[in-house]
Amino acid sequence: MLRLVDGAVRPDTAAAVDTSELICQHGATTSVTSLPKRSLGLAMADISVLILADHNWFREQFAKLDDLQAQAPTDRAALGRVWRPLANKLDVHAYIEEKIFYPQLLKRGADDPEGETLDAIGDHNDIRDAVRQANAATVDSSKWWAAVGRAREANDDHMGEEEREGLSDFRRNAPIGLREALGRQYSEFMAQHPTSEGLPAGDRDPQAYVEGIEAGSQPKPKDYSLGIGSLKGK
Repeated sequence: MLRLVDGAVRPDTAAAVDTSELICQHGATTSVTSLPKRSLGLAMADISVLILADHNWFREQFAKLDDLQAQAPTDRAALGRVWRPLANKLDVHAYIEEKIFYPQLLKRGADDPEGETLDAIGDHNDIRDAVRQANAATVDSSKWWAAVGRAREANDDHMGEEEREGLSDFRRNAPIGLREALGRQYSEFMAQHPTSEGLPAGDRDPQAYVEGIEAGSQPKPKDYSLGIGSLKGK
């Protein structure tokens, strides 16, 4: 969740973060997109803050799966209620980062933005592959837990690198007006797409993606079945 404090929207670290909603000072919940722009302070509009908020939410959802796995007997319905929105948001989050954040990082970044982007797209492919494998398995089966574990590991690796590298680089080198504009696009897109349905959220060739952005166009995502994965170690 996000919390409205003194007219500005800030992450509520005591609760799960959802970029489409916020908690007002009196406890009422409202949609971010329903607020006038003057209510959306810098902490809300900056895309780097919104991405970090989603990262916190991802970590909390995987922790919920830990808690549910520890229960005996395991509640499959409860596992599904946590996993389905988590799987969807992992895909949507990766899609919108590739659509609006990484093209701007390549233009504005100063600390090897090409390398940062290659790593990120490869990580997104690994996450997408694992999410797809989990969705194809029976919830609470050994195959499902293995795929969920792969999604978590790939996502943890991606978030850590992105927070240390891409997001830090962007905060230091992109003008605040651009970060705010991207933040508005990001929050509106996430609110409009609670699932990945209809999005071409397939694997991308990392090198072709970077070359396409630098040439002024974005290559289309590849078919899921390609399993392109990461360039790390290659």
